[in-house]
Amino acid sequence: MSLSKLRLNYRLRLTSFALAALLALGSLNAFSQSGSPLAGDHPDEYVVQAGDTLWDIAATFLNDPWYWPEIWYINPDVENPHLIYPGDVLALVYVDGVPRITNLRGSSYRLSPEARVTPLSEAITSVPYESIAAFLSTGLVLQKDEVDELPYLLTTRGDHLIAAAGNEIYVRGTNDALGTRYSVVHIGDPLIDPDDDRLVGYQGIFVAEGTLRRSGDPATVALTSSSQEAKHGDVLVPASVDIPLNFYPKAPSSNIDGQIIAVVGGVTQIGQYQVVVLNRGSADGLAVGDVLTVFQKGEVIEDRVSGEKVKLPDESAGTVMMFKVYDEIGYGLVMEATQAIHIHDYIRNPI
Repeated sequence: MSLSKLRLNYRLRLTSFALAALLALGSLNAFSQSGSPLAGDHPDEYVVQAGDTLWDIAATFLNDPWYWPEIWYINPDVENPHLIYPGDVLALVYVDGVPRITNLRGSSYRLSPEARVTPLSEAITSVPYESIAAFLSTGLVLQKDEVDELPYLLTTRGDHLIAAAGNEIYVRGTNDALGTRYSVVHIGDPLIDPDDDRLVGYQGIFVAEGTLRRSGDPATVALTSSSQEAKHGDVLVPASVDIPLNFYPKAPSSNIDGQIIAVVGGVTQIGQYQVVVLNRGSADGLAVGDVLTVFQKGEVIEDRVSGEKVKLPDESAGTVMMFKVYDEIGYGLVMEATQAIHIHDYIRNPI
């Protein structure tokens, strides 16, 4: 699927900030406990630019971007008040002595309000679309329980042992409508929860993409693109991945203590805007928009004076924000990396 098609599909699925905002605006506990979250060099006003993300904007005003819900002031006179568009002017104001950030679009603070109609698809998103575009089409972790439920490649039509773009394949286990698009995925290495050595899923290796051309058992799928050959036993995953790009960064509502168990792309050192997989999910209280601190594991060294083995402290190495959460695992985007981040580094509530 082309990037433009992915972008269009994503834009059609953009969701408003309403749910997260209603949950966050009910209290100012984090704000009241930690004092002013405002950055020392914060502006009084900021004009939103095309290409901005909510995280970028929040970092402009705040020391810690996840405090955004605590000071975001919803203007009831603004249509879609949770959405922010390029050209909007965000201003720091004080409401009952408490600092708030408000959108001057249609606000009583604006001296000369301008009426305009802006497509929903132009709204500022919370994370950079381009950073997870590859994840949308190729990055995948297969949960343990779903592998046996997915359609699978039975054989290739014709005299082909393997299949690539331009070939047709026979598939079992699908009742989807004609025209449904699939990613064909090879089941890769198992993902083991390091806490208890429990299998939680498998690495998914994207190999091809195709469209359901004929229903039945077996059904026929025409491969439209491929990066590797599709083989017997590969599974088919619907190509449409529903991930909201609009949500507020926030601290988790419960205590999270887990680890990074995989990184999309297979690199060993993880930097900003790379996608990581955590061994924590909704069953642990993790939710979309939750922000976590990554801690680099402290090394165990020998004390050359006493001869004892000593573990050095875990040190903060960056920040991850969750954008897709399943029961037992979750996908996060690395928003900041102050040190190299590795698989098996810890993830905990923000500090």
